[in-house]
Amino acid sequence: MPTVAFQTLGCKVNHYETEAIWQIFKQGGYEQVSFEGDSDVYVINTCTVTNTGDKKSRQVIRRAVRRNPEGIVVVTGCYAQTSPGEVANIPGVDIVLGTQGREQLLDLIQEYQRNREPINAVKNIMKTRQFEELEVPDFSDRTRASLKIQEGCNNFCTFCIIPWARGLMRSRDPQNVLEQAHKLVEAGYKEIVLTGIHTGGYGEDLEDYNLAKLLWDLDKVEGLQRIRISSIEASQITDSVIEVLQSSEKMCRHLHIPLQAGDDQVLRRMRRKYTVDEYRKKIEQIRQAMPGVAITTDVIVGFPGETKQLFENGFDFIKEIQFAEMHVFPYSKRTGTPAAKFENQVPEEIKNERVQRLIELSNAFSLQYSKEFLGQALDIIPESAYTDGSGQQDLFYGYSDNYLKVIFQGTPDLIGKMVRVRLDEPGVEFCRGTFIRELEPTTAR
Repeated sequence: MPTVAFQTLGCKVNHYETEAIWQIFKQGGYEQVSFEGDSDVYVINTCTVTNTGDKKSRQVIRRAVRRNPEGIVVVTGCYAQTSPGEVANIPGVDIVLGTQGREQLLDLIQEYQRNREPINAVKNIMKTRQFEELEVPDFSDRTRASLKIQEGCNNFCTFCIIPWARGLMRSRDPQNVLEQAHKLVEAGYKEIVLTGIHTGGYGEDLEDYNLAKLLWDLDKVEGLQRIRISSIEASQITDSVIEVLQSSEKMCRHLHIPLQAGDDQVLRRMRRKYTVDEYRKKIEQIRQAMPGVAITTDVIVGFPGETKQLFENGFDFIKEIQFAEMHVFPYSKRTGTPAAKFENQVPEEIKNERVQRLIELSNAFSLQYSKEFLGQALDIIPESAYTDGSGQQDLFYGYSDNYLKVIFQGTPDLIGKMVRVRLDEPGVEFCRGTFIRELEPTTAR
């Protein structure tokens, strides 16, 4: 039986697509082996969101070539899409494929085996108008299932290369989304995480169909207990989406809404599509519709031209909003984006100081948010065993619908089921709780 090994860099969408590519190989009679060992085929799914992403991708490619010089090295993903020539020039790379056309992979491997000539199969992503159907009926190591509903982005923020790597907005056919959801529920998944490059833009290219309608249709899927949106822009949370958040029993009380900067001047330079005030009003609306909601966010620190005053403005705004958690990134120059050429680049040490301040604030937010649920019973889907170094056995962890990671004493048969746990000890990284009982599907929130 031929073997294949995978290495994935970057975001959740990449991880989803690697699972989909594995399905193609599995159907072709391949066995999956460790990337650290000997394999007939190595597939590297690359990232290009920063220059560091490119560098890491190159390192992993070279590692695969060294592992087995006779093996076929396939490079796919965002870095392969934006820099196919650069990737093809790495000695030992046999097939370069971007962020589309993955269903041809086995044919390309056969072609390479016949001719032993390197293949560059990267096409112009900007001309692509169809969503690439990649099916993932199950996830090898997860109790929450991801479901990719759209591809691409039309925003062209000044710091971001992603539209050039992923192309323009393309929504997945609603029938295919629902079909996939039914299959995932049949496979035993209780929670589905809707994912994409610009998830909230779903339906912008469809007639008479949008994200709110999709959420309502998913709400009707029998056996599905939780629907989570991986990330959504403030400008895409329409009144009809808010209505679903308020009325559907299945929507998770957790939204990841990227802020990126808390100052209008910086937001304009980033080419973001909202003002601080619009963002604030949207958050107020959501909190009214969904009490107890965890709002998490992304913040870029040290964007070119961010003065001390502009940073402080942002810091004060963030304190006012009080997120449940923040992902804080120092601005990183990405070659090929407008912001990389902007003047007034912020020195690294200033960026790092600002990052530290925001991480401390984020930790305070996380603790504060988890304290609100002290003594409350939360519904958790246990994901796996947990070892905390104390030697205590039978510890498991899972996430509540409002994205609190809770550790509690239980048994392995609870993994993937819905259970009720009382939160006893709030925390920053995780909380501790006490198992109450397993839930029947009908009693889950």
